[in-house]
Amino acid sequence: MSDKTLTRMDLSESVFRAVGLSRNESAQLVESVLAHISDALVDGESVKISSFGTFNVRDKAARVGRNPKTGEEVPISPRRVLTFRPSQLMKDRVAAGNKR
Repeated sequence: MSDKTLTRMDLSESVFRAVGLSRNESAQLVESVLAHISDALVDGESVKISSFGTFNVRDKAARVGRNPKTGEEVPISPRRVLTFRPSQLMKDRVAAGNKR
């Protein structure tokens, strides 16, 4: 596994090189897209990016958990969680990358 992490700056630099916008415009474009995705998820919408995957927000009910150290039961409150399901194309691309 690589220790490299793709950052917002890396994304905006890619847009800058591929599209030809200024660095500032590229950064604004990336921020705008990420904000739009975030806003949709906050509103409970699904976000599907073709050939990449689908982001969903799921409501989890309250439940009783257990502290693994003490065995004590602890209530876990209801919450919303973000899930991601990669597309089959993305799964195939990642799997092909493992064969190097």
